[in-house]
Amino acid sequence: MIRPTVIAIPFFALFIAGEALWHWYKGGDEYKDRRDTWGNIFLGFGSVVFGAIFGLGTGLIYLFFYELAPYKFPADAWYTWALLFFADDFLYYVFHRVSHESRLFWNFHVVHHSSEEYNLSVAVRQSWFSGILHWIFYSPLMLLGFAPWMFGLMHGLNLIYQFWIHTKLIYKFPRWIEFVFNTPSHHRVHHGVNEPYLDKNYAGVLIIWDRMFGSFVEETETPRYGIIKPIKSYNPLWINTHGWFEMWEAMKQRKGVVNKLRCIFASPNMEF
Repeated sequence: MIRPTVIAIPFFALFIAGEALWHWYKGGDEYKDRRDTWGNIFLGFGSVVFGAIFGLGTGLIYLFFYELAPYKFPADAWYTWALLFFADDFLYYVFHRVSHESRLFWNFHVVHHSSEEYNLSVAVRQSWFSGILHWIFYSPLMLLGFAPWMFGLMHGLNLIYQFWIHTKLIYKFPRWIEFVFNTPSHHRVHHGVNEPYLDKNYAGVLIIWDRMFGSFVEETETPRYGIIKPIKSYNPLWINTHGWFEMWEAMKQRKGVVNKLRCIFASPNMEF
């Protein structure tokens, strides 16, 4: 099955080009760092290639767990898709939150946050290697009885939704939309390195998970984008791997097995 995000690539390209032209016409500076923009696009294509490679393995893992499921949800029932939407979106919240709060998973996710810009091209700036471990979070869906192809379709649509929220062109929607859904305003907070914004707003589609679990923050000041320790590099390989080298250096400096393990699994911002 071709992933929905792959099918959507021409639309991503069209909207990125359209946003860039709009900012150019208005004299904005969102796309003035052309090396960053083209780097985002290159990283996006790389993530598609590596995603296909790792997808062969994760697909087999998902099939294995699906075969173990005592109940199989029918694909022709509306409630199946409603349940899958909420389950997938919740697990994305869990995955996303762990990706910020555990250094092991942050080493993959930091790729997406390492740009100091905020525009639609940043949406496609993705890790090449996250497929190694992200299946851990979504395998429970197969154990519950959702077929892997159903998950692939729903999860792909979830990711497509998240593309358009990487923009400054939209300020805020009516209050009820902002209360229920993830929006550009909420996601700008997520990408901000302002102290109140750090590790907040993990939502995929529904911001209600952040409201329920105490990780929601309203956009009240202009965000500064990037990561706490900027990498200042356009090298795609270094962008994908610098977190692992930093983790290794931290482990070498810590004494004792427990402290070394904390370098791997604890927060990337934790002081030892």
